[in-house]
Amino acid sequence: MNLPPKVTERAFDRLSEIGAGAQALRVAVEGGGCSGFQYDIRLDEPAEDDLVLEGKGQKVVVDPTSLPFLAGAVIDFTEELIGARFVIENPNATSSCGCGTSFSI
Repeated sequence: MNLPPKVTERAFDRLSEIGAGAQALRVAVEGGGCSGFQYDIRLDEPAEDDLVLEGKGQKVVVDPTSLPFLAGAVIDFTEELIGARFVIENPNATSSCGCGTSFSI
């Protein structure tokens, strides 16, 4: 049985700060990038068949196709000297590139 991804409080806090409103943070996996797969992270309307993760009045959604690639992953938000961004700690990724948005399984 695959565990759904987990969203940190810091990620939900950031969604509140940016005023996502009725939109949700969509986390999807697509083919491409320098390692074979890449994350698509954007604000979007929830779809009927999405997994919806809720916290602090905010939503993060994952489509059914991406869900197996994100099983057990942690969706977080980080602020560093190089910038602030949503990041994904994915236990399914066997390698990733330096940018952190591309990975292989």
